[in-house]
Amino acid sequence: MTGSYSQSLVTFSLLVAILASYTALDMSGRVATNRGSRAARIWLACGALAMGMGIWSMHFIGMLAFKLPVPMGYDLAMTGYSLAASIAASAYALWLVSHEHLPGRRLLAGAVLMGLGIAGMHYIGMAALQMQPGIDYDPAWFAASLAIAIAASGAALWIAMRLRGERRHVLPMRLLASLVMGLAIVGMHYTGMAAARFPAGAICGAVRDGGLDTHWLAGLVIVTTLATLAIALLASVFDRQMRLRTGILAHSLANANEKLVQAALHDPLTQLPNRMLLQDRIEQAIEKAQRRDHGLALMFCDLDGFKNVNDAYGHQLGDRLLVQFSQRVSALLRAQDTFARLGGDEFVIVTAVDSPDDAALLAEQICAAVAEPFQLDNAELICSVSIGVALYPEDANDERELMAHADAAMYHVKQAGRNGHAFFTATMQAGTRQRLRLLQDLRRAIARNELVLHYQPKFPAANQRPSGAEALLRWQHPELGLLSPDVFIPIAERSGLIIPIGEWVLDQACAQLRQWHDAGNADWTMAVNLSPMQFSSPTLVDSVYRTLQRHAIAARQLTLEVTESTAMKDVEATLQMLQALTDMGVQIAIDDFGTGYSSLLYLKRMPATELKIDRAFVRDLEHNSEDAAIVASIIALGRSLQLRVVAEGVETAAQRDFLGEMGCDVLQGYHLGRPMDPGEFMRKVD
Repeated sequence: MTGSYSQSLVTFSLLVAILASYTALDMSGRVATNRGSRAARIWLACGALAMGMGIWSMHFIGMLAFKLPVPMGYDLAMTGYSLAASIAASAYALWLVSHEHLPGRRLLAGAVLMGLGIAGMHYIGMAALQMQPGIDYDPAWFAASLAIAIAASGAALWIAMRLRGERRHVLPMRLLASLVMGLAIVGMHYTGMAAARFPAGAICGAVRDGGLDTHWLAGLVIVTTLATLAIALLASVFDRQMRLRTGILAHSLANANEKLVQAALHDPLTQLPNRMLLQDRIEQAIEKAQRRDHGLALMFCDLDGFKNVNDAYGHQLGDRLLVQFSQRVSALLRAQDTFARLGGDEFVIVTAVDSPDDAALLAEQICAAVAEPFQLDNAELICSVSIGVALYPEDANDERELMAHADAAMYHVKQAGRNGHAFFTATMQAGTRQRLRLLQDLRRAIARNELVLHYQPKFPAANQRPSGAEALLRWQHPELGLLSPDVFIPIAERSGLIIPIGEWVLDQACAQLRQWHDAGNADWTMAVNLSPMQFSSPTLVDSVYRTLQRHAIAARQLTLEVTESTAMKDVEATLQMLQALTDMGVQIAIDDFGTGYSSLLYLKRMPATELKIDRAFVRDLEHNSEDAAIVASIIALGRSLQLRVVAEGVETAAQRDFLGEMGCDVLQGYHLGRPMDPGEFMRKVD
């Protein structure tokens, strides 16, 4: 008995085989990607169901395409067994390709088992016809169908493993592989059908015994299979989209986390390591130095006068100066060196050295690089840097001590005149501890009323009655006693405490002057010294104005003393500040005149009212003709500029007489009166 085929159903069976192959390859990739997880087991179960039903559906569509001249049906149990065989073979295949590696022997064994499973599905499905007499199979075609099933299975396994490692052109290659696998599966089926021989007069026993009708089975197979494959593919597409979005989110989170780490460990302005990262880098450098038996230098760098730049030009330009400074220094360092910013204008360098000479050379190179002018907008800034150096293991054995000792050495450079470098010595450590203690006590000195003002009288050269006084700051320390300004003012300058202390001095001095005025000394004046930081403060003018208003003091009776070196540091900014003060009516004195490098041109432009001759020229006035000549020149200069000339440090009657004869206007010094508290001042000079 000879059968025939429906070409449309044959074509449809090929499409189903290709679709099932594509689904199988996609599922194998999902299983491999999620290997070892719960998701892998879910994808394995779903993939086995979709792939098994796809192959089984292709087989039964092919069977439906086959027509015999007798009614045909299928036994329900045998049909179910064939579906189970297909699903089992698919599950085994997916499990096999989920492994990381697939050696040749395992590939061959897998191909044989999977091929036999698919062939078993086919021949169990054929047995579901229950033909009577039974189907006779041609041995050659039967063997060929088994060979094709095994070969197709091996090719499918190999293709699935190869596609798993592919990163480019995945979709086109998967479509091509699906076409090859689909043709192989269809070829196996129709080879098996060609092996079948139906005896003449045979009947289909499944029809007689109430088996499944072919038309009903056709609809069931097509609808169920297509729905299963569609659901599987949709799930795969959804999973791919979710993975894509998850990947994008993970990438975004990774970038955000990287930025957070960058922000947490780096300075936002210069992008240099910050204090937290520096600590770790120092500890790592120490461990490396121990392993490799070499030295380590920690260099503490501080820009000199940076606050003045901020006050004169603004913080924006100051920030740009810091960036340019960090770029210049970075250009001098090696890749393995660490360059960090602690904050403000404080930087730290950690570098491996063979000898102290290496650190000294680097420090000199940094000083030379910083000394080159910085061009910022239309401003040309000349800066310098103070560098303190501590060596490992000579000076310290851990991060904390290295930092402290390098800071102490840097502070020593500041005290010695700035613009240079110094190596740490043991004597600096004692000074550092003392300064730290004084700083901690100084922060509480105003609140505890430990700061006091003493007043030194000022006398006209031709008069024994004082014209006023100069307010001089003292600190009545509870343990160390009365401290002079040179002990704690540098600490206050460096810590920034000088601003509130300076405002306190100005307020107290004006309050005392108000008391003297109320006591009948309305012609007395008060002189107050301004520190460099206080003079450059943008709040100085407002602070002076409010203080004068608060104590009802006429502006002309307050003299603010600015040292010559402070006035000449930034001449244009100085001129603006002095002009604002003199417009208010405040008197301005250039203190320590003769010790700096004043330009007569700038001095002429300055709205000062008084020159103070430094005590260094007065001390040897009687015995040193050079000092006498200098004093005479200063007095002559003052008179030519119509400035009042004040001499400080007058300690003998001879000095007093000499200065009076030379034309000095006002005198002050120990010979005339020492600095005194207000009560003693009134008893001795009133």
